[in-house]
Amino acid sequence: MNGSIRLRGDAWQLRVYEGTGPDGRKRYVSRTVRGTRADAEAELGRLVSLVRDTSTSPVHGTVGELCEKWLAYASRNLAPAVAAEYRRLLDKRIRPRFADTPVNALRPAELDAWYEQLAVSGGANGQGLSANSVNRVHAIVHRALEQGVAWGWIGHNPAHHATPPAVRRRPLHLPRPEDVVVLIDDARHVNRALPVFLRLAAITGARRGELCALRWRHIDTTNAMVHIAGAIATTPRGFVEGPTKTHAERRLAIDPTTLELLLSLGPADDESGFVFSHDGGVTPWRPNYVTLAFGRLTRQLGFPDLRLHDLRHFAATTMLLNGVDVRTAAGRLGHARPSTTLDIYAHYTQPADQHAATTLADALDHVTSGSSKHARVVTESGKHA
Repeated sequence: MNGSIRLRGDAWQLRVYEGTGPDGRKRYVSRTVRGTRADAEAELGRLVSLVRDTSTSPVHGTVGELCEKWLAYASRNLAPAVAAEYRRLLDKRIRPRFADTPVNALRPAELDAWYEQLAVSGGANGQGLSANSVNRVHAIVHRALEQGVAWGWIGHNPAHHATPPAVRRRPLHLPRPEDVVVLIDDARHVNRALPVFLRLAAITGARRGELCALRWRHIDTTNAMVHIAGAIATTPRGFVEGPTKTHAERRLAIDPTTLELLLSLGPADDESGFVFSHDGGVTPWRPNYVTLAFGRLTRQLGFPDLRLHDLRHFAATTMLLNGVDVRTAAGRLGHARPSTTLDIYAHYTQPADQHAATTLADALDHVTSGSSKHARVVTESGKHA
């Protein structure tokens, strides 16, 4: 297996042939090196040895072993529910297929063949998995192998060149404000706290686990704010209270009506008690309880396509459609970056963009030709004077 070197500007570009992909195209592993040609040749030798499937490869383990070590390392920075889902997919999908495969023997073509098998018959009763489900598996494999590169188990990430099926974003089913009001009003027939939970979800855009984790000490009655400090997640070991999805806390303003509704539920004698609880604040509502209650409610009211998470979408789109800037909306939603908000809700920023275009045009159109000493004067004949 040979490689090539060529000088591009002030750097050397290295390229080593990896093999042929499922599309029949040749694939290469590339590196860029700055220094002398001798430096580049030495690095090329190392790159060839890393790509070649021989005992000279630095790897000393299997894909299964790498995934286990990666998850143990990564879990400390993952939300409990995410870590539990990764654990489930490793045990159910990845380890049965690649537990004993040497890391340096894994190839993109092998991953692509597996993705195809999952899409055709990888689900329950031989049904195929959705493109989104296959991509979730691919994301775990990619992250584990990327960590393997960082640890020196392997010279490059074969999942980087794999081609999982394209993800299809689920269309948003946005409730109208009047639908949200009906849902909140009718929720009082379930229990007296559910309408408050739903209003908070629509007003703050917080995730269900974040609202389940609210304690009375998180309610600032003086400044009318709620402190989103953590989240409740359901795991095989029961419920776990952990950090928010982005590991960042946030304080959100609420309106007087929402504050009044919150206070109608308590507060409990103990400020450490949970706001939403079936036993006086000792244990929180489980996120799945709220989802199931909301599902029954929407079916009864004739909104079968609405999900609890759509109240979060309602909050986001209502803000953007009414001129709230993306950075403020992202902060309220708990997105780590405004680009995440734009990626999900780009369509709903169009009215604000149209307003910007109109504002800029007005700035020009309101300037009369006589106000500029460089303005051209047009005669009645249409010729320029």
